[in-house]
Amino acid sequence: MITLTLQRTTRQGKAVNGKLSVPFDPDKPLTYDTLENRDYLIPAGTYPLRLTWSPKFKKLMPEICDVPDREGIRIHLGTRPEHSEGCVLVNYEALENIKAFINRTKKYYENEQLYIEIKQGE
Repeated sequence: MITLTLQRTTRQGKAVNGKLSVPFDPDKPLTYDTLENRDYLIPAGTYPLRLTWSPKFKKLMPEICDVPDREGIRIHLGTRPEHSEGCVLVNYEALENIKAFINRTKKYYENEQLYIEIKQGE
């Protein structure tokens, strides 16, 4: 099982900040800042992560799958909590590296499932 980890760190108003670790190199994972909207947080837990077609963005985007009572939860660009209704917001570099990591994982580990583990902050 290959897992990205999102650790929620701080809350301020509607903003929930976090750190997303992408294990390109298991000894030194890439870490990116994240932003979520407090009003739409998905529950902490481990979810399948896939690159799927987004009707809203009209391109392939990382999708956090099997979220209870939710669908279309994505990792996408955004800078304010209002840009999210449950999605995890990242910057451009992070988004491109996450998509590349998903593609690399599919290519080299075709039988391995990719997951994202979301952890609550302190």
